[in-house]
Amino acid sequence: MQGDRQVIDALNKVLTTELTSINRYFLHARMYRNWGLERLNEHSYKKSIKDMKQADELIERILFLEGLPNLQKLNRLMVGEHTEEMLKLDADFQLEQISQLKDTIALCETQQDYVSRDMLVELLEYEEDYLDWLETQHYQIANVTLPNYLQANLSDED
Repeated sequence: MQGDRQVIDALNKVLTTELTSINRYFLHARMYRNWGLERLNEHSYKKSIKDMKQADELIERILFLEGLPNLQKLNRLMVGEHTEEMLKLDADFQLEQISQLKDTIALCETQQDYVSRDMLVELLEYEEDYLDWLETQHYQIANVTLPNYLQANLSDED
């Protein structure tokens, strides 16, 4: 099925964001694990795996629309040097991704590509939930202090 060129280009931009997200959250997971912050490691690792599955769906959709998925492009990862900075950068990244998804959903609606739109709506819901989790982490840091927050996220195996 020949897809709309604008939709294919927009889906490739979303794919670039997902590929960047995979790398970003995987690296953050391994940094957290290295620091003994097992709960944050687990959360970031699961996020990177979910993003991989979402990228796979995007690749399948682009191919179905007779486009060529661009797997060679990544955006800048923006990796933090400490937990609080990492969570802040992740929240900023999520906000940009959510905005991109909303724009792409609107384009799909305009071009009457409802299958792509529905796939992106599902992706948007997941990304909004993850942003909510990140905002909760910021709230906890602000209210229980960073040292207590970090202690609460340490591995149970000492």
